[in-house]
Amino acid sequence: MDMSSQAARRYFTVEEYHRMGEAGILREDDRVELIEGEILKMSPVGSRHAACVKRLNELFSRLLTSRAIVGIQDPILLNDSTEPQPDLTVLRRRDDFYAAAHPNAIDVQLLIEVAETSIAYDREGKLPIYAHAAIPEVWIVDLSAEVIETYSEPVRGTYQISRTFGRGQSVTPVNFPDIAIPVANILG
Repeated sequence: MDMSSQAARRYFTVEEYHRMGEAGILREDDRVELIEGEILKMSPVGSRHAACVKRLNELFSRLLTSRAIVGIQDPILLNDSTEPQPDLTVLRRRDDFYAAAHPNAIDVQLLIEVAETSIAYDREGKLPIYAHAAIPEVWIVDLSAEVIETYSEPVRGTYQISRTFGRGQSVTPVNFPDIAIPVANILG
């Protein structure tokens, strides 16, 4: 009998995940995130990915000064077993800058994942989780295809609207309709 087919998985809560960090089992520089109870290793960040995140940070920080808080690869608490670390989040302003606790889904106005090698995981793995959490808008920056996919209007775990923008076009966040960002400024 194949023993591997009978192996049970051990799922973790966010509280247990945090205790692993406090105990030194997980280190601050470990590139992991908790997704539906599983501790998943994140893809290594290539230089194109890192540069794109830096561009997004600069763009959103400049465009949304005093209107929102921009988070870079910070945890978002979605439920008791899921705490991803998206590349960028645009959060509702709070005087304490979320010092009391990590932001949760209701705090997120826009979430952005940058994908160089992780596009399938971002689309098929993370996007449904974000939709179930009712994150109002998600962008996936696909560096290989040089496009930005936008997803909005989550209903019962599925985004109702999806659009793709390429070079020569601009993209506008749903919660900030006065802002149009040229795709080329994000892709570099």
